[in-house]
Amino acid sequence: MTNDDEHVRPDGVDDLTVEALGNISEALEAVEVARGHLYAFHRMSGTADLTLGKGVDQLREAGHGDLADRIERELVGRNVLQGRWTFQVVEEYDDGYYATFKELEQVARDALVAGRRHLYEAEMKEDRRTHGRPGHERRP
Repeated sequence: MTNDDEHVRPDGVDDLTVEALGNISEALEAVEVARGHLYAFHRMSGTADLTLGKGVDQLREAGHGDLADRIERELVGRNVLQGRWTFQVVEEYDDGYYATFKELEQVARDALVAGRRHLYEAEMKEDRRTHGRPGHERRP
């Protein structure tokens, strides 16, 4: 497939199929954003736990040992979900839902449009751009 063909629908592919694959691609984009938020949650939770530990140490140094001991015992290093730290949540998401979503999106494109990506968007671009105008070129 040449670069000029990678965003052109194969012969015989109907509009509804292109639209369906566009929606599946859009859904995958949302999953990618959700995954990014999950990684941000992982990073922020880890930072919070480490910073909490520093605060607990400072409470202890300031003479508030009983309170420091309670916070350390009940919260420092605590699971964010039953039996899980955030790295385990991220791994389960990546290995389960995310991996399955990516695989099936690829399977659908391979089966229906020879693996081509973003056909719906490419056709939208072709429809919306002003032919012959700078900044509206079909390709770089």
